[in-house]
Amino acid sequence: MLIATSRMLGCSIEGPDGGHGTLKDVLFDRETWIVRYLDVDTGGWLSGRRVLLAPEVVQSADYVAQRLGTRLTREQMENSPPLESDMPISRRKEIEMAQYFAWEAYWANLEWTRGKVGPEGDPNLHSIEAVSGYRIAATDGDIGHVDDFIVDDAALDSNPWEIRYLVADTQNWLPGPHVLIPPVWAESIDWEARHIHVNMSRETIANSPGYDPATPINREYEEMFFDYYGRPVYWRPAEHHA
Repeated sequence: MLIATSRMLGCSIEGPDGGHGTLKDVLFDRETWIVRYLDVDTGGWLSGRRVLLAPEVVQSADYVAQRLGTRLTREQMENSPPLESDMPISRRKEIEMAQYFAWEAYWANLEWTRGKVGPEGDPNLHSIEAVSGYRIAATDGDIGHVDDFIVDDAALDSNPWEIRYLVADTQNWLPGPHVLIPPVWAESIDWEARHIHVNMSRETIANSPGYDPATPINREYEEMFFDYYGRPVYWRPAEHHA
């Protein structure tokens, strides 16, 4: 399901023996835009302790009722490895969490991480809270800023969660208030300057299929979106020609 993070944040994280806290933030890998962790605020019962959970622990989602169901008990949450600081999350701490919760270490099969990630942590982990507000620049000028993120919560089907689209607020630059831009289409990203560059003109983006935050994204809309840009869709494997 494609869901805006603005609808995900604040969801209650629940287990078989009750609520464990609320979803505060989402951490993703900037190389792949795959969600690595859900940042959970445990509230009063753990003195507001912060716990990171891999998306794979989520077994059900009801975004209308603002609930994410997990297999975790309150005892498991209470005894989970504590986080002493904010970003970056140390690799030692990631290993502790993976071993404790018995989930797969996502970096084990990533070739680019070998020899590049020190004990201080993975520099490619970012939070959506930190990236919100990044300016988006077309080939002929700014078009807006990142206002939201559309996540594919495919982990419910044992697949990785992935950020499929950035929602750009364009009301100060373009006629329409919101447009979608797949982050994998970014030509370059200046993480220090908080700028995302896309190899498209303002006019091209302005004429793209409009996005209404109040309307769920369906496959019909996505077909129209990718057809407009003449790009291959992500849900079908690329065709190979002899």
